[in-house]
Amino acid sequence: MSFRLSARSRARLKGVHPSLIAVVEAAISRSTVDFMITEGLRTAERQAALVAAGASRTLKSRHLTGHAVDVAALIDGQIRWDWPLYGRIAEAFKAAARERGVPIFWGGDWKTLRDGPHFELDRKAFP
Repeated sequence: MSFRLSARSRARLKGVHPSLIAVVEAAISRSTVDFMITEGLRTAERQAALVAAGASRTLKSRHLTGHAVDVAALIDGQIRWDWPLYGRIAEAFKAAARERGVPIFWGGDWKTLRDGPHFELDRKAFP
């Protein structure tokens, strides 16, 4: 089963770090769950609005520098938020990142405020 990024997802990767784009492209081809990119690079205004709405807790998001992406699982063309789907997508992201030597973090592995749709480049390797 091999999925491909839609034109809309590719457009949402504009301004995202090339190493993360490479991981996304490899992950979609190996994932057992189709997904789309919902957000990549964000403006400070968008980030502030997300914090105000309670959807984020930081004004220093990796999205502001193009070092993070958010995804949405797609089942039969419909967005789904079922937690197990994001674990399967994360497996594909982690494998793709390892193959490319690109250290990433998955928001689903965070101890607090777990964020299944979120993937970001490691700050140590990509400040």
